[in-house]
Amino acid sequence: MIDEIRTLVAFAEEGSIQRVADRVRLTQPAVSRQVQRLEALLGGALLDRRQKPPQFTALGARAVEKGREILAAFEEMKALAHGAEPQGVFRLGLANGLSDDGVSSIVAEVVDGFGGISLHLKTGWSGELAELYRQGQLDAAIVLGEAPPGGGAVIGHEELAVIAASQFADRWRAGDFTLADMPWVLSPEPCDARRLLASRVGRRHLPVTGELDDPRLQLAWVRRGAGASLLPRRLLHAVGEGIEEIEAASLALTLPVVLLASPHLGARGVVADTLAARLADVFDRAFEAPDSRPGRNSPKRSRPKTVL
Repeated sequence: MIDEIRTLVAFAEEGSIQRVADRVRLTQPAVSRQVQRLEALLGGALLDRRQKPPQFTALGARAVEKGREILAAFEEMKALAHGAEPQGVFRLGLANGLSDDGVSSIVAEVVDGFGGISLHLKTGWSGELAELYRQGQLDAAIVLGEAPPGGGAVIGHEELAVIAASQFADRWRAGDFTLADMPWVLSPEPCDARRLLASRVGRRHLPVTGELDDPRLQLAWVRRGAGASLLPRRLLHAVGEGIEEIEAASLALTLPVVLLASPHLGARGVVADTLAARLADVFDRAFEAPDSRPGRNSPKRSRPKTVL
């Protein structure tokens, strides 16, 4: 029966019989028979097969929710024989704005500390990752912004600084721009930091002179004087020469760092707990540390890996 439940939950995550068959290494007819056996046991249809692809009935949706609980409990029972050592795949989502070397290294170190865990990592915008988590396609996600409906733990805060080339900063101080008409170099929508900035400035559409996915290209564009950009304050020390922080205290650009973790992880829950503790330490120190504001004569250092 565990195999049938596992197949049903896999269908909820994959969305097609073919992908489930590939995942559980069975033929499509064998996957269909497993679902049919579960339907016979429960006395009702779990899938509405009139739709293409089939969609869950109300009973099917409840069965998936309960199935996840059963699988988690089963994993906990298996862990009793292995000293509660976490085993299996840990599917983690990491917001684009947090995928710098520092955070990525912590994730790698934590996972390396659990020999039985294999990490499947997906990066993306926070809204996208929260939806994948809601659908059960991620075991945990570290996102930016307010916790979505259904919960999440705030493990720290990401404070953002406004940066610009020195000559651009001179023009800002001279009054050539207001916050409402300042040109910006930003990530495309739905960038978490960009949305926060727009709400603080009070403009739905910011004057964007460069819309770039690659953080190194963003920094290069800023260095040319194309506009201001955003950077986590914890990474300011690495911007190098020619770029400095612009004083814009009225913006108050701070995003909560939220951990979403499934309550059905079983023994793997310790992986999520360890990640939360390690990252909370990083963001608490960054949020509480004295300002580090590089100016024109800052020593040249390696460039940061992430511009939000």
